[in-house]
Amino acid sequence: MSAEKHVAIVLAGGSGRRMGMDIPKQYLAVGGKPLIYFALKAFQDSAMDEIVLVCGRGETDFCRTRIVEQYELTKVKQIVEGGAERYHSVWEGLKAAGECDYIYVHDGARPFLEQETICRLMASVKQEKACVAAVPVKDTIKVTDADGVVVDTPPRDRLWTVQTPQCFAHQLIYSSYQKMIDTEREWMAAGLRITDDAMAVEYFSDAVVRVVMGSYRNRKITTPDDLLLLQQMEKETSELR
Repeated sequence: MSAEKHVAIVLAGGSGRRMGMDIPKQYLAVGGKPLIYFALKAFQDSAMDEIVLVCGRGETDFCRTRIVEQYELTKVKQIVEGGAERYHSVWEGLKAAGECDYIYVHDGARPFLEQETICRLMASVKQEKACVAAVPVKDTIKVTDADGVVVDTPPRDRLWTVQTPQCFAHQLIYSSYQKMIDTEREWMAAGLRITDDAMAVEYFSDAVVRVVMGSYRNRKITTPDDLLLLQQMEKETSELR
């Protein structure tokens, strides 16, 4: 184990609504393995010290026996239930992580996570304290008003599509989340919506967040078309082995 402790929080909550299926998408089979396996395996094969798996209500035993133990994912040290919203699940993961130096929050529905991305993030978070995997936007983006009328076209060279993992010094992300949870009623009443972990740091600390080059392959599986792409990529990878 390294002198500095790095812990990944992998989120396996969510549902199959946008997939049009009755079972949570993270358990859909791809190449004979559940979708969540691929994100966990990426961290298992990395220099990460430990993994905290955050699952849905009543799913801890299934995840332990049918995923963690079955596939010998030995770095998974904790399996905890998540909450109603994504940020509630991250908070449960942060509490379960315990004492460590760096936290990496990753959506389990992003199975294409590459070792190169993890390495870049591990190097960057030691210097920056807060960084996120991201890729430059390829398309022109339009900002509209409520009626769909274009009001602005921001310069594309400054726009990034944010991904996960999102990585932070432990004390920074923990204290930011603590403040966010403690003031949840206030910021929700004000109309603020926290959509990723970096926003928690942006709003509830003085730290700056830096983007780190991710991969265009690191896409999130949200629709049946995404699942078909994953199945095809897994098939092609298996044929090359």
